[in-house]
Amino acid sequence: MDYTTYASPFSWRYGRAELRTLFSERERRRLWRVVWVALARSQQKAGLISEHELADLQSHQNEIDIDAALEIEREIHHDLMAEIRVFASQAPVGGGKLHLGSTSMDIEDNVEVYRMRRALGLIGESLRELLFAFSKRIHEYADAVCMGFTHLQPAEPTTLGYRLAVYAQDLHIDQDHLRFVFENMTAKGMRGAVGTSASYEQLLQDPGASRDQEREVLQTLGLEAREISTQTYPRKLDYLMLSCLAGVGASLSKFAADIRILSSPEFGEVFEPFGKSQVGSSAMPFKRNPIMCERIDSLARLLPAYADVAWQNAATNYLERTLDDSANRRSILPEAILCADEIISLARRVVDGLRVDTQRMAQNLRTYGPFAGTESVMMEAARAGGNRQELHETIRNAAMEAWSALSRGEANPLGSLLTEDAELTALLDPAEIRLLLNPSKHIGTAPQRAQELAKKLEQLEPFPQQREITA
Repeated sequence: MDYTTYASPFSWRYGRAELRTLFSERERRRLWRVVWVALARSQQKAGLISEHELADLQSHQNEIDIDAALEIEREIHHDLMAEIRVFASQAPVGGGKLHLGSTSMDIEDNVEVYRMRRALGLIGESLRELLFAFSKRIHEYADAVCMGFTHLQPAEPTTLGYRLAVYAQDLHIDQDHLRFVFENMTAKGMRGAVGTSASYEQLLQDPGASRDQEREVLQTLGLEAREISTQTYPRKLDYLMLSCLAGVGASLSKFAADIRILSSPEFGEVFEPFGKSQVGSSAMPFKRNPIMCERIDSLARLLPAYADVAWQNAATNYLERTLDDSANRRSILPEAILCADEIISLARRVVDGLRVDTQRMAQNLRTYGPFAGTESVMMEAARAGGNRQELHETIRNAAMEAWSALSRGEANPLGSLLTEDAELTALLDPAEIRLLLNPSKHIGTAPQRAQELAKKLEQLEPFPQQREITA
């Protein structure tokens, strides 16, 4: 790592090392050579390349010299052609047959799809592990009653397990989408300059033989191609992948933002882990800032921006191909993948180390929970013969008076106000009113539904993987 020049934080700070290696320049060129040799192997079967020429290419396949290639590129301004020249100079016997019939994107695009599928497999499995972590927490807190909030105002009770199930369900949807993307991430194939396979058909002199050649080459990478391609695979696939990763970002951004809200002193219920030696602020020693959740929210904002660029690429890749997409794809594809990988990893740390203050949850429930029972009081009083509209106004006035008391720092007087109201007590016994105001009795099917989702998450199958090419 050269710390004297600019480097993207994704090249060293965010995302796992395995993914950074996958999207390294050396790995890209290594995989180019894998495709070239696979093509030569298929062409040798067709009699276009001799066994001696193929053996020469294979023996020099891993002699990557990026410096030499960059020196040539500075002169000819074409990175893949520069790599061909280096490879050809290393393999003097077979080098003259390199890239026979191919266009650059026959090599580059197939390698790019391979790398994206490999990365998606790793990210998909990490997402499955995160869902497992959520399932444990959902089971743990399925019955832990807490206040629910709408419009950031106290609403009705829920359970912490049910709230966690909301985030997990979003991520479960994301994983299904990610699996769809993985299964539909198809290669360009070996089809030449505009996707017609004309050059290969001419070389092979056997109508349709280019299909068999393409199948053999793609098998080396573990890929399949769609029926139609131009000079590139459909750039719509980039948008499909990046919009899916943006969806993961949206789900985790909401989760992280909610944890930040719940960890603020006004709530004080749920917190991300905080290390014993962790420093919250350089100026304020007492600070315990939710930095992991803040980092999730910060990085997640990048993902829809990457997806927007991919949309532009898909929309402006004119006719059979233009280079509008070329430069930006070098950034948006690996960075979006590394960004998603980082926020999934951070979320896993938050879920695994989640700290819950059950006493504060109970305190907030005592303070705000009785308001949630006012609907039940109104329904039961109406069932007993009361006028629904008049009851609503009576209870509303009592609730507003109780809110004023809370704003003065006093205890919630709502129970007393309602049990001392003559109109209500003529319809309901005061003891029944207090029972109806008990927030712990007003959580419906939340615990059961949360447990059901958690059990479903525990049964998730392993995410499909793109096999690694090591040779």
